[in-house]
Amino acid sequence: MENSEEISMSKIVRALSADGSVLCSAIDSTDIANEIFRLHKTTPVATAALGRLATAGSIMGAMLKSEDDRLTLRMNGNGPAGNIVVAADYMGNVKCYADNVNVDLPLKPNGKLDVSGYVGTDGFLGVIKDLGLKEPYATQVPIISGEIAEDITSYYAISEQIPTVCALGVLVDRDWTVKHAGGFLIQLVPPINENAIDIIEQNIKTMQSVTELMEQGRTPEDIALMGLAGLNGEVLDEWECGYYCNCSRERTEQILLSLGRDELSKLAEEQDETEVCCHFCDKKYKFTADELRELLKNA
Repeated sequence: MENSEEISMSKIVRALSADGSVLCSAIDSTDIANEIFRLHKTTPVATAALGRLATAGSIMGAMLKSEDDRLTLRMNGNGPAGNIVVAADYMGNVKCYADNVNVDLPLKPNGKLDVSGYVGTDGFLGVIKDLGLKEPYATQVPIISGEIAEDITSYYAISEQIPTVCALGVLVDRDWTVKHAGGFLIQLVPPINENAIDIIEQNIKTMQSVTELMEQGRTPEDIALMGLAGLNGEVLDEWECGYYCNCSRERTEQILLSLGRDELSKLAEEQDETEVCCHFCDKKYKFTADELRELLKNA
């Protein structure tokens, strides 16, 4: 996401089994989740939901092939969150927003944040991949739990027919900041090694939650290799990513122009100043009536 200001850094690690049949990507997304809280002033349940989807988006974005490729995740389960949107690039840099970040829900009986109650369970998860082709590749699948990790797993099973395990976690501290956030994605690479499936299933059963592992000091490398235990996994690569927004005054001008000449003229006539706020980073761009008229001249 070019032309952006570096705000926070998180770390992605990818590991591969010795026979090349299983890939595990893991991320410490604590800084990304804290940036979501800082920018959007989210309640704990909103922080957890946006943090989980952004974590998934970061891992999935990092699986894109080309530096111009982009990924967008959109969830709407008809819950109080409304739309939740995450945009990611091929390095795993992300930005996100939700329609309503001020929702406060009671904790679930087990003491956990009610993410599914916030997201809702009657709706869809949409995945859009812009791969530089004539049209973006877009698909959507029904939301099955609203807990997000299970919905990502379901997307891969239904839309890409790739056996996948996804785990995501966001641990919100007492002061509403994020203590730990992270996740991993394990995928089988064709041709499928049936023996590897049994080993991975056993690994998942014995692994603690992502945030519990991070609380113990486990790194993304540790978690990626734990996912591949028994398969002689080795770290392939690792790099930093973060929360980035590539909005700018120039891009905002293009958005205003897209409203059409009539609407833009109307804005210039009706108010002395027009303010446009970026959904992703809450940055505000102000345009005087004269500046809008100048835009129309050059359009």
